[in-house]
Amino acid sequence: MAHDAEGTHAGTEVPGGPAHEATFPPFDPNNFSAELIWLAITFGLIYYLMSKIALPRVGKILAARKDKIDSDLAAAGKAQEDAAAAAAAHEKTLAEAKGKAQAMGQAAHAEVQAQADARRAKLEAELNDKLAAAETQIASTKAAAMANVESIATDAASAILQHVTGKPADPAAVSAAIAATKS
Repeated sequence: MAHDAEGTHAGTEVPGGPAHEATFPPFDPNNFSAELIWLAITFGLIYYLMSKIALPRVGKILAARKDKIDSDLAAAGKAQEDAAAAAAAHEKTLAEAKGKAQAMGQAAHAEVQAQADARRAKLEAELNDKLAAAETQIASTKAAAMANVESIATDAASAILQHVTGKPADPAAVSAAIAATKS
């Protein structure tokens, strides 16, 4: 580095003397009282503007938002109450409908049961009548068959005696023998 006549170095240094090596201007005690006055004026002006213009606007915005939120919460609460009331009414209607459906089902079941019982009773009566008629017919057929049995037995006994003895049998004797076996 080269030195010139005033004792400064040539190169990147900023020209200046000892006056520039003094304190930073905001910290200079000579300017301190003026800086405090300007600080107080600026602070007072900003305080006044904030308290009279900006903060009331922000307060109004916050109040409007609070009112909007409160009204929305009130509307939501009312909607919730309405929904709960509608749900209760729906449950009540549903319970009534279930009760009516159950009553209708029981009535239909009772009606079908009564019809089935009536049909069964009618069929039983018809079957009992047919059974009585069949028993009467069986008794008459049995009586007729029994009447024929005696004549068949008489004819068979006569035919057997004629075949064994070779002579015709006496019909009165065969009838008496058959009557004796019946008793």
